Amino acid sequence: MAKKLLLLDVDCGVDDAQAMMMAFAAPNVQILGITCTHGNTAIENVCKNVLRVLQLCKRMEIPVYRGAGSSLLGERLNDPAYHGKDGLGEVPDPNAPGLEHIQAENAVTAMIRIVNQHVGKVTLVAIGPLTNVALAAKMDPTFPSKLKYLYIMGGNMEARGNVRVCGEFNFVTDPEAASIVLSHFTCPTYIATWEYSLRHRLPWDFFHKWVNQNTEKAQFMKKITAHTTEFTKSDQGSKELHFGQGFVSCDSYAMAAAIDESVVTEDARYGVSVELHGSLTRGMMVLDTLDLLKLKSKAVVFLKCDMEKFKQLLMNALK
Repeated sequence: MAKKLLLLDVDCGVDDAQAMMMAFAAPNVQILGITCTHGNTAIENVCKNVLRVLQLCKRMEIPVYRGAGSSLLGERLNDPAYHGKDGLGEVPDPNAPGLEHIQAENAVTAMIRIVNQHVGKVTLVAIGPLTNVALAAKMDPTFPSKLKYLYIMGGNMEARGNVRVCGEFNFVTDPEAASIVLSHFTCPTYIATWEYSLRHRLPWDFFHKWVNQNTEKAQFMKKITAHTTEFTKSDQGSKELHFGQGFVSCDSYAMAAAIDESVVTEDARYGVSVELHGSLTRGMMVLDTLDLLKLKSKAVVFLKCDMEKFKQLLMNALK
């Protein structure tokens, strides 16, 4: 069978690294490129982190492109408490590749070019703020219709927030970009929301089994997740992120579905939009469950996950 062609757009924090490693380990996947966006950390760190993961996985042949360093309105919203200041748990690597390995071409033009080279065949997996994706749609209005699929980690379906009362981090970091993407994309669009991630958290005993495999990748994962694990198990993390009851690799839920659609066992199709003006709800994803807005494009929102398949994809990532 022909391999699935994936293009990854990441803001490489710890869970992006987990999702990327999941994709690298999947035999049915070919990764055409990785585009970097601001989000979990500053864009320079994102680029460095992607290269670090590629070197670990011996995949330095995959081209990496630098993209947007802030939201469409020029705002930055990094969260050092969760991923660490550098995005990868503040565990420096003196042998990490330098930024000279980043392609000269900008992430947005690279996205457009790659998709134009493989019209109707590329699945874009966007697991950070959607700034690059929105810019691509604005630069080339045909871009959204030329994708095969778009998978997004972001937004929420029950007004449950993490960095805002009603807002999920990736959408809150660039609400305008999220709004553009949800209103412009005509290709089949799939969303792994914040609540979907929380509902499918993994037991901590699985996490410890996962990172204690006797491999170089597992040792790396154990190091970069130490900061995150400590925070999520703390009173503050349990309260803010609801993680205390288990391990949540947010970005991996979208990646798993892109790799193997059977991982998702139940979903729903709705028109979706993003609130841009509310004092409490800016950045919140709104599901039009009654179809009152009569939106032409509908998104598939994930509801239930096959946890055994998801666990296996995670385990394979660190072998």
